[in-house]
Amino acid sequence: MKLYGLIGYPLSHSFSKKYFSDMFEREHIEGHKYELFPLEHIKDLPALLQANPNLCGLNVTVPHKKNVMHYLDWISHDAREVGAVNCIHIHAESPVMAAFTGEVGIEGHNFRLEGYNTDIYGFETSLKPLLNHHHKKALVLGDGGAACAVKYVLGEYGIEYRVVTRRSSETSILFSDLTAGIVEDHKLIVNTTPLGTYPNVDECPPIPYEGITDDHLLYDLIYNPDQTLFLRKGSERGAAIKNGYQMLELQADRSWEIWNSKTKHP
Repeated sequence: MKLYGLIGYPLSHSFSKKYFSDMFEREHIEGHKYELFPLEHIKDLPALLQANPNLCGLNVTVPHKKNVMHYLDWISHDAREVGAVNCIHIHAESPVMAAFTGEVGIEGHNFRLEGYNTDIYGFETSLKPLLNHHHKKALVLGDGGAACAVKYVLGEYGIEYRVVTRRSSETSILFSDLTAGIVEDHKLIVNTTPLGTYPNVDECPPIPYEGITDDHLLYDLIYNPDQTLFLRKGSERGAAIKNGYQMLELQADRSWEIWNSKTKHP
């Protein structure tokens, strides 16, 4: 039995298990299983791997997309650039070979952990058809692991962006400092915060929605509910809207491709 799974905490509303379980059944893929592994502390990852020797791949969600990188033997270039990993390919490997290559993952392990960021692919592929010439400036709401991929893609497209957070930092502005004028000047707004996720559907990022126009595009990484309060407020002012479901499908499909690759990277 080949085992795959998702680590993060909490995992009460996971897209991944249903998506992969349905795919295995639909595609008649036998001998494969996808499970949820609620992992409150990333230091418990080695024990999880030792207890499940048939694990072939993991998806990674909050709050571990950044700190999981310390446990990996190899990290793809774009994941290093982004500073976050959400997909791990697990290769069986002898301790002798691991010692020979001098890798710095989990000490004493007999597997090789390769880290990737499939959020980049999912966000870029789902965003690109929606972009217009006036989407030259963006606001990124939140600055967690998912925001890392969003910022990377915006940078690749030459879209100037400002990060908006609740806590002051040198690289962001505060939600409380946002004005309707700033919102109006940034025609692309991406919500990477969990505000509005089921069951807290009456929440939304605290921005001045009166600055939104029919030239705006609002993208919410949340997929449950289909239309968050953030998106609904934007739609009411004529903005184009997009939720995170397609992004999740795309990144899940990319994870499956990675897990089924036989390639080991140096």
